[in-house]
Amino acid sequence: MATDIEIARKTSMKHIKDIAAKLGISEDELILYGNYKAKLPLHLIDLERVKQHKLILVSAISPTPAGEGKTTMSIGLTQGLNRIGKQTTVVLREPSLGPVFGMKGGATGGGYSQVLPMEDINLHFTGDFAAVEKAHNLLSALIDNNVQNKKNNLGIDPRTVLWKRVMDMNDRSLRKIIVGLGGTMSGVPRETVLILLPLRK
Repeated sequence: MATDIEIARKTSMKHIKDIAAKLGISEDELILYGNYKAKLPLHLIDLERVKQHKLILVSAISPTPAGEGKTTMSIGLTQGLNRIGKQTTVVLREPSLGPVFGMKGGATGGGYSQVLPMEDINLHFTGDFAAVEKAHNLLSALIDNNVQNKKNNLGIDPRTVLWKRVMDMNDRSLRKIIVGLGGTMSGVPRETVLILLPLRK
């Protein structure tokens, strides 16, 4: 049996405009990211139409110790329903970069039940995770600056108020970190936490 990557590389991908047309979405509505990826505007969500259709939620199916199998099952279920004449599409969460370099791998399915382009989806997709990461960590920097600032200080106590930093990567050594070392110009020394995107409690 061919590996996931071998199957993906042998597959001839359709242009995202053709995929959109099958879903009844006009080319003008697409925010293109090359030939095979696009974003859709939120106004396409029609709640009245949603009420007339069925939503199948696939969660925690065939889990392994590493949590594999849910995406493959979701894609396979959608392929099967389309094969028997139902008009279906699958909606998947954007993969976190961390597992791609760990033992689990990415989140684009496997075998003949996977979404393409696998490498793009797993590594950067449309850049949303990077934007969330930057926005969140900008707030971290603003909070640190306010704790350091004596004039306009909001009275945030870093011992009792914790604003976690985020990074889209599994980096065990950064889970608990000390920040603010290096003297008075480098902030207030304290322990903090860096968590993996997507944001978790």
